[in-house]
Amino acid sequence: MTFPRRLRYAVAAAVVLVLLAVALWPDAREVDTATVDRGAVRATLEAEGRTRLRDRYVIAAPVSASVRRIRFEPGDTVAAGEVVAVLDAAAPAPLDARTRAALEAWVAGARSTLAAAREEAGAAAAAARQADAEADRLETLVRDRLVAVETAEQAGTGRQRAAREAEAARHRQSTAEYQLRSAEAMLARGLGGGAMELELASPVDGVLLRRHFESARPVQAGEPLFEVGDPSALEVEVDVLSADAVRLREGMEVELLRWGGEPPLHGRVRRIEPGGFTKVSALGVEEQRVWVVVELAGAPEEHRQLGDAYRINARFVLEAHDDTVRVPGGAIFRHGEGHAVFAIDGRRSRLRPVRTGLAGSGWVEVLEGLSPGERVVVHPDNALADGDRVDAR
Repeated sequence: MTFPRRLRYAVAAAVVLVLLAVALWPDAREVDTATVDRGAVRATLEAEGRTRLRDRYVIAAPVSASVRRIRFEPGDTVAAGEVVAVLDAAAPAPLDARTRAALEAWVAGARSTLAAAREEAGAAAAAARQADAEADRLETLVRDRLVAVETAEQAGTGRQRAAREAEAARHRQSTAEYQLRSAEAMLARGLGGGAMELELASPVDGVLLRRHFESARPVQAGEPLFEVGDPSALEVEVDVLSADAVRLREGMEVELLRWGGEPPLHGRVRRIEPGGFTKVSALGVEEQRVWVVVELAGAPEEHRQLGDAYRINARFVLEAHDDTVRVPGGAIFRHGEGHAVFAIDGRRSRLRPVRTGLAGSGWVEVLEGLSPGERVVVHPDNALADGDRVDAR
């Protein structure tokens, strides 16, 4: 065989080998990728709740009488002391000694309650003024860069809380005044002995939430007539599983979502009820749940569209780490005793063990093993291995 012929055979064989190698060479896998960055990672708990008025006043008939037609409509604004309903009470039976003593004790107790409410309102007003002055002082120090911004923000939250507590104390004082007037009217009616007209007024500034009936009719003592409240003084009640309630703390940050407006509202946990209750879930499973009360942190103008008993979702921020190395949760998977990711090195996948921290809101904190700017495979399949060729989709 001549040399040229052998050369031709050798070249042909080399071409065949190259074509076989290309045909049998594994294709690069197409994968979804993400870039490691720095940002916030938050562990949260979300549950459904509803709004409620912080203070709701149910006004009932103090005696059996005939109530006149109530002219107010639900939603109408009423002022403290404004007459909402009028009762025509028949002449009572003469008071015996026991009933008179009970009425006099009621009046004395109402006076003591009013005195205590006035003291409480005064103390709350003083605390609100102190909180306002402290917040102003810290805002000045923040502008001079003498204290941290977080300190001033906490003082601002304290100012809002103190203002709400002072307002609630004023409402309790108004209620105590109303109760005293009712007790004195009952005693005067019993001593007077004749038929009389009783005027039932709103104890606070607010709106008429509900009237239990509209037309004139006889009513029994203690029968509810109407309800009054301040719609700007809203809070949120959320029932959570008792196993989740132990992870919550008073003062914890809360985001309020899906309330019908934008952006999300903000609040803080005000109270965690000490006792739970049993609730049957949609699947028929009995669950132990606990009521958690959340106070709204923003100005009333931010949530003026909300009313009483509106549906709302609460997201409790259990823990938050800001400016930390993070990757999408879909990039992390179990590997041996720990976790790992597939990092991309050129066009190759590299199995990289990592040490993780906080997880939540779709992100996982990475304490060791990755640096910002690196790319990782998101949702790798079981066939992907260390060293495989990959192409980003």
